[in-house]
Amino acid sequence: MVEPVLEISNLVKSFGALRATDSVTIDLRPGEIHALIGPNGAGKSTLIHQICGTLRQDSGSIRFAGQDISGLGVAERARLGLGRTFQVSSLAPEFSALRNVMLAVQARQGSSFRFFKPVMADKTLMDAAMAMLERVGLTARARIPSAELSHGERRQLEIAMALALGSKAFLLDEPMAGMGPEGSKSLTRFLDSLRQEAPILLVEHDMDAVFALADRISVLVYGRVIATGTVEEIRRDPTVRTAYLGDHA
Repeated sequence: MVEPVLEISNLVKSFGALRATDSVTIDLRPGEIHALIGPNGAGKSTLIHQICGTLRQDSGSIRFAGQDISGLGVAERARLGLGRTFQVSSLAPEFSALRNVMLAVQARQGSSFRFFKPVMADKTLMDAAMAMLERVGLTARARIPSAELSHGERRQLEIAMALALGSKAFLLDEPMAGMGPEGSKSLTRFLDSLRQEAPILLVEHDMDAVFALADRISVLVYGRVIATGTVEEIRRDPTVRTAYLGDHA
């Protein structure tokens, strides 16, 4: 069996009497898109926060790239290659797409002395950043302020930044949120190609996108994974149909 890139084992997180994460065990394998779905309040965001390190689990373990990262902070996990994009964009809106990625390249290099050198005059940073923008299809938009990019383009820019940071896996939190049908289709095509760069754990409500992209799906309800399987297995699962899918199946 292929060794998982990311492995979550028996994760538990409670807030008072509420068990938001209830003994969750899932993994992410090389080259795959593993979708995490469930109704609002199911605990998806709480789980993602624990994987990223912004929230500490009560018990259980998280392994990434063969290492136990359960006790590491957000920055340490990012340096190991765990890349996340957020529901609310974390880009610097006044900076161009190119400059945003250049800053990510600079952060990966860890060259603090560059702080004193005008970033946009550094050809090494610029060439590396342009290569990342080319990989996500944003070369023509390199000089546009990120605030002026479309929702889908901002998602692609976030991914370019994650690639620049050397991400070995992506956590994508509702990338289709706020998109129209054409934008969702375009981003779906892009994410389908992205799995060749690194596997993706995808949290998403757009079931058309989930069914088009996912190799496996895990269904979270009241903090517990009630089923994991292929698209067809999840579509046919009567418990999942009752708890979440309904007419989507």
